[in-house]
Amino acid sequence: MKPRTSAAYFFLTPALSAIFVFFFVPVLAALVISFTDFDIYALGNWANSRFIGFHNYFSLLKDPLFWKALKNTFYFVLVAGPLSVAISLSAALVLNSKLVRLKSLFRLIYFLPVVTTLVAVAIVWRFIYHPRFGVLNYLLGFIGIRPIDWLGDPHWAMPAIILMSVWKNFGYNMIIFIAGLQNIPEYLYEAAVIEGATRWQQFRAITLPMLAPTTLFVSIITVIGFFQLFAEPYIMTQGGPLNSTLSVVQYMYRAGFRWWNMGYSASIAFVLFVIIFIGTLIQLKVQRGTDD
Repeated sequence: MKPRTSAAYFFLTPALSAIFVFFFVPVLAALVISFTDFDIYALGNWANSRFIGFHNYFSLLKDPLFWKALKNTFYFVLVAGPLSVAISLSAALVLNSKLVRLKSLFRLIYFLPVVTTLVAVAIVWRFIYHPRFGVLNYLLGFIGIRPIDWLGDPHWAMPAIILMSVWKNFGYNMIIFIAGLQNIPEYLYEAAVIEGATRWQQFRAITLPMLAPTTLFVSIITVIGFFQLFAEPYIMTQGGPLNSTLSVVQYMYRAGFRWWNMGYSASIAFVLFVIIFIGTLIQLKVQRGTDD
């Protein structure tokens, strides 16, 4: 083995060891637990847990509450995901243009929600959504719209959480899009202007194709993050009303830490992992198809 290779392994060993101990071992343990009836009694004595094969997974397929949580999660991802990417790209285009002054200030303002604690943000938005004293209903009153029980109405609770989540997270994607826009050669736009291309034609023929790798990355991390929806409904609605905001991760939390059915909870986690993995593969496939 070459000296440089030995040195590389020497410096990588601590990090790889930590990843193995604190990531791969727990994941493997959770996979094993998902095939057992591991519960609160098994915490004191592992002998109290029994191997039950795929029983947890079969029970999951028959669980109407799981399907309700899965439906809510897909609703959140399919609406909030594209909306977040579109708003992020729009904000990046505006802040990257030469017409806007004080760009650094606006980037800071838009990025502040990302670094703000989610719990604090959710509590503030609960007051904004308050049916009687909330700012949102107060503003809607000026245009003649009657107060809406944003977090108490099953039809409005999830859209309210989507609005808050998009506002909270779009700044991070905006910064990535700005970096991608700054890597597009300026001479491409200069050539397009000489040829008489409009701004819309420049956007379609230059900006979107050149941003394809950035868009793919942003889309994947956004979808993965939104599939793990938990804190927003947990703090703002507790999954209600009528389980209209119950997410898969929140249901997994209930099963594991409220009902102490940890084997069942672990099976939910691995089903969610498979869904996210398939979703990522579909995004990669679609992107390769558009590139071809």
